[in-house]
Amino acid sequence: MKATGIVRRIDDLGRVVIPKEIRRTLRIKENDPLEIFTDREGEIIFKKYSPMGDLGDFAQEYVDALHESTSHIALIADEDEIIAINGAPRKLFLNKRLSPATVKLLEEKVSYVGTSARNDIPVEGYETSSQVVTPILKGGALVGAVILLSKETVLGQLERTLCETAANFLAKQLK
Repeated sequence: MKATGIVRRIDDLGRVVIPKEIRRTLRIKENDPLEIFTDREGEIIFKKYSPMGDLGDFAQEYVDALHESTSHIALIADEDEIIAINGAPRKLFLNKRLSPATVKLLEEKVSYVGTSARNDIPVEGYETSSQVVTPILKGGALVGAVILLSKETVLGQLERTLCETAANFLAKQLK
């Protein structure tokens, strides 16, 4: 665990203020749900809650099917990072953060098809020639994304439709 040197007091209602710098770094916005964990040493751990985390194995099976049918790199992400991957080494993508540009695209809540000519990089540190980024929406709220990446082929309407179908299906699986 990394120390920040920041100390906060608990107020009379049991609240603790999480500093703005930490919220910005971790992409925690007002009204975002946080999970609270404790460990044996008495530490309290706050973690940004992701409903997509509940789909773990299911999300993996879905990217396996997407990759098998398209031969492209298939990813499923929560709002911040990749939670399931097929078509590339897991260590390249799993738990990697989405690029700020991708997060911004997802906040628009529409599917996106792009090429490297526009300098769109869905996952920090990995360049592609073409990508499809589709938000997963539950009750109008952004909860994740389905992403297809290609280094050779230009992706188009078919891949966009596949990602939209996947996103709609995954949204229905959330509680």
